Amino acid sequence: MKRLFALLMLASVIAPVLMVTGCATTTKQELHLAPVSDLPPEMQNAPQNVREAYQFAVMNPDALKNVPCTCGCGPLGHTNNYDCYIQDAPNNGKIVFDSHALGCKICVDITQDVMKLTREGRAPPQIQRYIINQYTQFGPSNFPK
Repeated sequence: MKRLFALLMLASVIAPVLMVTGCATTTKQELHLAPVSDLPPEMQNAPQNVREAYQFAVMNPDALKNVPCTCGCGPLGHTNNYDCYIQDAPNNGKIVFDSHALGCKICVDITQDVMKLTREGRAPPQIQRYIINQYTQFGPSNFPK
């Protein structure tokens, strides 16, 4: 009888915990990437993580404009991570790419983290805080002051 009582007590504690844990899961988000054919040849032939970062930048400008880059690219006129990939995106659709991220691991790592957090369903303010906390150790933020 004591064993049955103990099992019932344990179940009454575990069941609510399992229900709350089930409700706390985040919804996975699908990433939108530009077709590889939209990229210039040097970006098409880049390593997969770099190529995907460029594809992500084309389709998700706001996500990358929301986070700084800390590789020291501020003197190049970059004010966020998006600028490491795109120089200009006029309304006519003729994107002018920036080749900076082709050779910059920090830029690409930041973008890969934004992609991962976006897939996890994180909100833009959470993503921004994460990037700032993780990457300011590498250099100054290029966000405008």
